[in-house]
Amino acid sequence: MALRCWRWWHWSAWPRSRPPPSGSTPSRSRTPLGFCQQFSTQEQTPQICVVGSGPAGFYTAQHLLKHHPRACVDIFEKQLVPFGLVRFGVAPDHPEVKNVINTFTQTARSDRCAFHGNVVVGRDVTVPELREAYHAVVLSYGAEDNQALEIPGEELPGVFSARAFVGWYNGLPENRELAPDLSCDTAVILGQGNVALDVARILLTPPEHLEELREMIQLPGTRPILDPADFLGLQDRIKEVPRPRKRLTELLLRTATEKPGVEEAARQASASRAWGLRFFRSPKQVLPSADGRQVAGIRLAVTRLEQGVGEATRAVPTGDVEDLPCGLVLSSIGYKSRPIDPSVPFDPKLGIIPNVDGRVMNVPGLYCSGWVKRGPTGVITTTMTDSFLTSQILLQDLKAGQLPSGPRPGYAAIKALLSSRGVWPVSFSDWEKLDAEEVSRGQGTGKPREKLLDPQEMLRLLGR
Repeated sequence: MALRCWRWWHWSAWPRSRPPPSGSTPSRSRTPLGFCQQFSTQEQTPQICVVGSGPAGFYTAQHLLKHHPRACVDIFEKQLVPFGLVRFGVAPDHPEVKNVINTFTQTARSDRCAFHGNVVVGRDVTVPELREAYHAVVLSYGAEDNQALEIPGEELPGVFSARAFVGWYNGLPENRELAPDLSCDTAVILGQGNVALDVARILLTPPEHLEELREMIQLPGTRPILDPADFLGLQDRIKEVPRPRKRLTELLLRTATEKPGVEEAARQASASRAWGLRFFRSPKQVLPSADGRQVAGIRLAVTRLEQGVGEATRAVPTGDVEDLPCGLVLSSIGYKSRPIDPSVPFDPKLGIIPNVDGRVMNVPGLYCSGWVKRGPTGVITTTMTDSFLTSQILLQDLKAGQLPSGPRPGYAAIKALLSSRGVWPVSFSDWEKLDAEEVSRGQGTGKPREKLLDPQEMLRLLGR
């Protein structure tokens, strides 16, 4: 059965815990010039806690360890396994992005760093309890929710968030029972970002041939469906956009407007699958099947650009609608952070913790980095830069004497609390045992790994 995969875009958005061993001294070669003078080895050991073990959390920890010769960093994570979206959000055909795991592993193996998985901050331990135990706390737990469509019918079976769908095919335990029905012939993806593109590629591509967007146009057994009218006037406009986006736009423009050669035309004619990009459309309603028990289509409002300058240009409804039959709807209109603890300020509209340069407003000693700091935008390198900036601010405050000056118990105090509450943290060495088990299981099926999905099975493997 042919599978068609559609992504709907607004055109206006297109161009748019442990001190060092006794008697040891920090190595000057591992600290940048000047920091040995700023942070004397005679000073106390700063105990710092990072909440979240995704890129933001690990980059924050990495920078703190590198730029302070005595700092100890504990990383708390609600999952039993580390690495966040690098493990659960990166598409299977982007293995090079997952190479950052090697860097994060080096950080986690530091004598001054410890990973504590299976600990839900806000439930198993509160932020005030962490603040009492540590000199500073950095919230780096990312965006764990998704933006709702807020249209009728989005609760129907067959409608999923792209976040949950990505979690499902990437082995996120909480999404392991999602069970999307992929037997339909048409899937609609609402959104325009990288996640939407990842999902489209995964839906269209045989497992043995997952590639990037440029090769998506040449995917075996697929053909693009692009309306040349959607690209009118684009040739002149793309001259002004940055080079990477310009090259991709030119690729789409050629595909939409140029007649394919004989060989390419033959390939497209024999294709059993198709994908298309549609612009000037906005979701209005998910349409139910006759019995009301399943998605059967989606109603789209036709839009047009309302004149404006730059970001002031808006897509507004024309009054026309278009109904498209489909059996699967995936919403990819953005991730969203959640509030973690009543003691932490949170902006529900922006979905971030109010902060100035990573300092949480009105809460001394509390910081944030990554998506919960700036919103769910950017790529891993963006998060790296952002996290480094937060850790720099923290170290500046430490040097200026703006953090607690007395000793703090760090993980020793939190460990006692967790034990009294029946919570069993998972260490990084525990994770390495699970990692070895996944790799071993994958070898039997010719895959790099077979991910463990059941937290209870993971705990059993660890003897818990």
